[in-house]
Amino acid sequence: MKIVLMGVAGCGKSSVGAALSALLAMPYIDGDDLHPAANVAKMAAGTPLTDDDRWPWLDACTETLATGNIILGCSALKRVYRDRLRRAGGVRFVHLSGTRDLIAARMAQRSGHYMPLSLLDSQFAALEPPAPDENALTISIGPTPKSIATAIAAQLTGTTP
Repeated sequence: MKIVLMGVAGCGKSSVGAALSALLAMPYIDGDDLHPAANVAKMAAGTPLTDDDRWPWLDACTETLATGNIILGCSALKRVYRDRLRRAGGVRFVHLSGTRDLIAARMAQRSGHYMPLSLLDSQFAALEPPAPDENALTISIGPTPKSIATAIAAQLTGTTP
């Protein structure tokens, strides 16, 4: 199973990914770790990435997914980005969805991350929620990461939480 936890910065991809990894006994890879240094520097400076910035990163994410059963945290904001990731074969997207206010409040409380709160609006502007034909799950980020992970695992495996 290849799972991409997607959504805007601050939606909980890393926290939910760690919890889901423990439940499904699958490795979690944070897509942020696959960004080239230039992308990290650009975001840390408060400059949104362009599509040209993202293509090499998305290729690295696709290569990582292609290696086997993996949970990957990756914003995958646009359908064209998700199409690129689908090249790995058998990818299932889980959209971690929340309001701008909730996500902004969570981002304001986290430390040590290069993505500043000032880029949140550009993330929402770029977001194209998965269309019905993409067969993605959309999960509210209101509950705890463990609760969210339990709900995702149940839906992906067809079991009751």
